[in-house]
Amino acid sequence: MVQRRSRPIGRKSSTHKKASTRRWSGRVTRESNALDLQQGVFKLSDPKKIAASLKRSAERSTRRKANPYRSALSMLTFYINRAGKNLPASRKKTLERAKGELTKQFHRA
Repeated sequence: MVQRRSRPIGRKSSTHKKASTRRWSGRVTRESNALDLQQGVFKLSDPKKIAASLKRSAERSTRRKANPYRSALSMLTFYINRAGKNLPASRKKTLERAKGELTKQFHRA
């Protein structure tokens, strides 16, 4: 007699924990292995200070894979994208300005 499976092969049960796997992006921002970020850098109100802090972190890091500009910009973009719709418009505007400021500080404009 052949036993039948209660669920299709290849599908996972819907009883697994979702809450613990949903917030991995916050951990990446806090514990990034590429950059040692200043605590609260993304909460600063001045785009120039955000850019300066990211630049400093990227230039000091010995664990990054890309050049300092690329690493700093990637971390900022990652934060903006992961915050998503929970980010107020004013905050997103400040962080977007920090991108432009980062470009200026790295003399890429």
